Amino acid sequence: MQITKEVWQVGGDSLTAPEDAAIYLICFGEQAALIDAGTGKGHEKLISNIEKCGVNASQIEYLFITHCHYDHTGGAEKVREEFSCKIVVHELDAIYLEKGDSDVTAARWYGKVLEPLKVDHKITSFEESFLVGSRRIKSFHTPGHSPGSVVYLVESEDKKILFGQDVHGPLDPSILSNQEDYIKSLKFLLSLKIDILCEGHYGIFEGERNVQSFI
Repeated sequence: MQITKEVWQVGGDSLTAPEDAAIYLICFGEQAALIDAGTGKGHEKLISNIEKCGVNASQIEYLFITHCHYDHTGGAEKVREEFSCKIVVHELDAIYLEKGDSDVTAARWYGKVLEPLKVDHKITSFEESFLVGSRRIKSFHTPGHSPGSVVYLVESEDKKILFGQDVHGPLDPSILSNQEDYIKSLKFLLSLKIDILCEGHYGIFEGERNVQSFI
């Protein structure tokens, strides 16, 4: 599903596997990146969808993870093996991925055991910037749904596009959600004045008014 000429949705419940959160692809010039990896159950479909976008495996430099939950990270190792890309996760969520915590990552919700996942780059600050081809992608720490939840912001076709997976939770103590942090993060997201929101489970929202209403 094309969002702009440089941004696509390539995974999700109707595109790869029913359990998958949305997976997005960005391509700026000679380099590309994925946002989240789904559960891995629909990996072959994911590869096919990426190829249909005209992006080569060698172009994918990063897998940016929004948070540690299994429906976003279960397929991360398969993605890294397939594309030889770097996995990027906030340090507060990387802890649970690297030790294979099936409770905090919600893998048990899916009847799975999470295999430990090595993280290549740990985000350590509120805001970081990554060069993908000709463009910068910014990460912002937005805790609440999980301790290390982040959103990623890019510009494409003069539009501000936010990859804000699981903007509406859920909040659950078993996955270390924090309501106070969550409310602060939502207020920050509203301040960004986004043109397009690419969400994890509820679709894509276009137009600043629609984005603000959803948040």
